[in-house]
Amino acid sequence: MAITFASSSVMFSFPSPKPSFGSLTKTTPFLGFSISVASPKLSCSRQSFRVNCQEKALVVPLDQRWMFEESEINGPDIWNKTWYPKAADHINTEKTWYVVDATDKILGRLASTIANHIRGKNLATYTPSVDMGAFVIVVNAEKVAVSGKKRTQKLYRRHSGRPGGMKVETFDQLQQRIPERIIEHAVRGMLPKGRGLLSSWHGSFVGKKRRKVSSFSLLFFGQFGRKDNNRASDQCIDDYWHRLGRALFNHLKVYKGPDHPHEAQKPIDLPIRDKRIQMQR
Repeated sequence: MAITFASSSVMFSFPSPKPSFGSLTKTTPFLGFSISVASPKLSCSRQSFRVNCQEKALVVPLDQRWMFEESEINGPDIWNKTWYPKAADHINTEKTWYVVDATDKILGRLASTIANHIRGKNLATYTPSVDMGAFVIVVNAEKVAVSGKKRTQKLYRRHSGRPGGMKVETFDQLQQRIPERIIEHAVRGMLPKGRGLLSSWHGSFVGKKRRKVSSFSLLFFGQFGRKDNNRASDQCIDDYWHRLGRALFNHLKVYKGPDHPHEAQKPIDLPIRDKRIQMQR
């Protein structure tokens, strides 16, 4: 069977015992005549198998050769050609940095564009289970725009973890208090989320209707969540949704005002193809 290895092809040899039986004549005192008794004679032959590296063509495994035609058995493995990124393909220090000005840009359309570049969906090497995306810097977060009556009708909820600790505020109120959280909340909802226990508890905190929450869940998220009064409780739960989602969310840097501390990374302008992102005044 073919085994992939990092080095070049190596040949291993092992002795394989193949018993060949000979005859040995013995005389028994009870029967009065001689009988032949088979005695094993071990003769060793050498078997070898080949170890190939991924740089060369993989040989078809022995247990899979029945699926190939006779002309393809000794050739390369033409079925296992799926490319999967290695650790050297997604090093954070070699990733691209983008910067975008949120002035008069629609919140949802801007967040979807940012999430696509953070996940790496704009790359030909996009892999859903690997962090292949870039870093995105957002400046002037306090000037992001929304359409319709969302400034007064869009609500943001957070829970302190205590009974009756639900806090509700509108988009306009949150923009005046912590404008960075609006873009963070929008982009976070577009990143991968898990499907385990923590995901099921999330609906109890930030669902459209307030649901009953057990004391165990409140103590659990209150103990292991972020102990920061400026952070919403639902965002603390989001941190435990998915390992990949948490790693991707760290690629987002949101700042109030036109300045940011990432000049050393030499960010370039975020490519925006959708003209509907810009609010028409």
